[in-house]
Amino acid sequence: MAEKVRIAVDAMGGDFGPSVTIPGCALALERMPGSHFLLFGDVTAIRAELANHPRLAERAEIRHSSVNIRMDDKPSQALRYGRRVSSMWMAIEAVKKGEADAAISAGNTGALMAMSKICLRTMARVDRPALACLWPTLRGQSIVLDVGASIGANASHLVDLAIMGSAMARIILGLERPTVGLLNVGTEEIKGVEEVKAAAAILRESDLPGLEYAGFVEGDGIGMGAVDVVVTEGFTGNITLKTAEGTAKQIAAYLKAAMSGSLFAKIGYLFARGAFAELKSKMDTRAVNGGVFLGLEGIVIKSHGGTDPVGFARAVEIGYEMAKNDLMNRIRDTIALAHQFESGAADPASPSQETAQ
Repeated sequence: MAEKVRIAVDAMGGDFGPSVTIPGCALALERMPGSHFLLFGDVTAIRAELANHPRLAERAEIRHSSVNIRMDDKPSQALRYGRRVSSMWMAIEAVKKGEADAAISAGNTGALMAMSKICLRTMARVDRPALACLWPTLRGQSIVLDVGASIGANASHLVDLAIMGSAMARIILGLERPTVGLLNVGTEEIKGVEEVKAAAAILRESDLPGLEYAGFVEGDGIGMGAVDVVVTEGFTGNITLKTAEGTAKQIAAYLKAAMSGSLFAKIGYLFARGAFAELKSKMDTRAVNGGVFLGLEGIVIKSHGGTDPVGFARAVEIGYEMAKNDLMNRIRDTIALAHQFESGAADPASPSQETAQ
């Protein structure tokens, strides 16, 4: 893909709208000079923010929409009044029309997924899209999916998730052959439900290009960085994500209370400020902001609704990297090989697969 990457932004999405999305795009432009922006939303509100960012204004086109999807809307409600006319839909549709290479929104997650599925459709051979997120670990970062796009998964879908997650890892984490693990109740091959064990057999025997299957991973292995990509179905993945977020907030509250509990604790904090600053940096959710809807005929990134400009810029950066590094074709090629193997039509050691590698 050419150096120029066109980013469609739902400027009205999230808890704060243009007051966050526009400064976030300005920050992203500093990091990625090849970015060009299509900004969808209320033209008056967008121009007021763009006045503070003249460089972004030179690289941005505004397209007016008077309809904004509310954060508490059900997907069906959002579709009824926002289809084709809302800033969210218009940003997604720009990708479908080829006017943009990726769409970014901090808006309602359910509405964004519903609109993306209807507008873009799923990729050939992909049953359902998935929501993938970056996860801070002791080794750096991993990718976890699905964290809530759909509930339940058969073996074939779990294999698709592994392929899509590894494609994302190669782009975002810069790994040539990321390790992939299936989230399970134990690491032994005899444990787990049948669909998970069946997916493990396919991944182990097919030797797909672009990923290295590493076996089962237990819940505590996610934060340890046991593998680069952790695969599970959406129900379990969403619970895992929310549990981790709640635990991080709990630990932060405990530390704050402990450091302010007595005079000696406050003095101790003064001596340990550097260590606490490093801890805060590692736990900064803005560095991993930006969930990716994988499996669609187009790139859609979901930013956290309550993030600030730094976090939103990270979501834009993920979209930029996905588009620039041709995420779609990376997924398509490997998905095709996986389905050939499942149907028995391809030998995993055949020359065609070696060429694909």
